[in-house]
Amino acid sequence: MTPSAGSSTHGAGSALHAPQLIANSQMLYLVWLPADPQAVAKLVPEGLSPAADGACYLNQYIVTDPMQTSNGAAPTDSFGAYSLTYLGADLDGLDTEAGVPARWWTHYFNSSESMNRYAAERGVPTSPGRTELDVTTDRVVATTFLGDEPAIRTTARISDSPPTRSTGQLRYITRGEDDGFTSGRYPFVADMADGFEVESLEFLDPNHDVYALRPADPLTVTFGFYSPSITFCYPGGEGPLGSKHGS
Repeated sequence: MTPSAGSSTHGAGSALHAPQLIANSQMLYLVWLPADPQAVAKLVPEGLSPAADGACYLNQYIVTDPMQTSNGAAPTDSFGAYSLTYLGADLDGLDTEAGVPARWWTHYFNSSESMNRYAAERGVPTSPGRTELDVTTDRVVATTFLGDEPAIRTTARISDSPPTRSTGQLRYITRGEDDGFTSGRYPFVADMADGFEVESLEFLDPNHDVYALRPADPLTVTFGFYSPSITFCYPGGEGPLGSKHGS
């Protein structure tokens, strides 16, 4: 079982200061409609509202070299080379100026213990896990492992056409143990693979609580991309929800 959103299982604090830059990671990201919107809504805390369509999101990405991170040369607490899967629920009424929904983390599975501590201090529901991306010229398979068992697998088609440059911001809402909600802006610059089409999204362990976010049948993906190279800040500009900085 994973800890509840906003909780931390890590006692020691991180020596790193926000924000941290991640460069040239490989990432598969998608948004879909769930099989059980009511189960998803139960994972969103009071004070926030899930999106009207109950949409869920998933990010599976890998960083292959510690020097892809701005803390790569840090003597302590470097994220190192790591892999991460996180997912959760889209929120209602908190879109960015560009119309991108704000999002609430329900699960966060990271292979880097030091990054888990860094994220947990900022209200992210961190847990150990690892993610693998198998990429060929026309397909991406992203698999999330919890322990030694696969828990989530995404299979998508891509083409070998030149990628398209995309820029923008994502927005995630967090909550610490003693604080109110915090709004974080996460700017990105990405090369997006052409021809992206999700073939399947599988939640492989019905006994794990992440299974509540499984997709409806037939699979309905409302947004997604695969990027062979995406750069972003982690976290970005933060502030109390509703403040000028956290609007």
